[in-house]
Amino acid sequence: MRIAVGADEVSPVPLKVVEVLEEMGHEVLRFGPLGGGGEEWAEVAEKVAASVVSGEAQQGILMCWTGTGVSIAANKIPGVRAALCTDAETARGARRYNDANVLCMSIRLTSEAVAREILEAWLSQTEVDPAEVPNIERVKRADELRLSAASTGGRPPPQRQRRQPRRRPPRQ
Repeated sequence: MRIAVGADEVSPVPLKVVEVLEEMGHEVLRFGPLGGGGEEWAEVAEKVAASVVSGEAQQGILMCWTGTGVSIAANKIPGVRAALCTDAETARGARRYNDANVLCMSIRLTSEAVAREILEAWLSQTEVDPAEVPNIERVKRADELRLSAASTGGRPPPQRQRRQPRRRPPRQ
């Protein structure tokens, strides 16, 4: 699988994530300082998210000090469902119940061993729970509404007005 990986710093956890993915046989696309650039977290998140949405990568992994910033930034890109995960079960659930396509982790909080566990859980969960498909589709429609609003100058598309039922006077 081709996986886009980005972080706003080169440190042991991001390096371990790349190492583990390559050990597993995945092709890693590196963004930000991991790829030799100097981008900050918001730009790294945008690039990884765009890579996933375009189909250049099948999954994305982002890391910053707390993991929150990259999660917020990635989720601004329509089509991205980024999940900040601090343990393996949360990562597995994000894939199974939310069809998340970008994994976000905290460099500060995540040890190398926990990062490996999170990656293994994330990548082993390939099926979405069928009961969650309606919720996932609702989130996708929200992305479509956001895109539509952006194309109309920030105004939401016109909604069909619901008619109020006519009230008839009581018969006498």
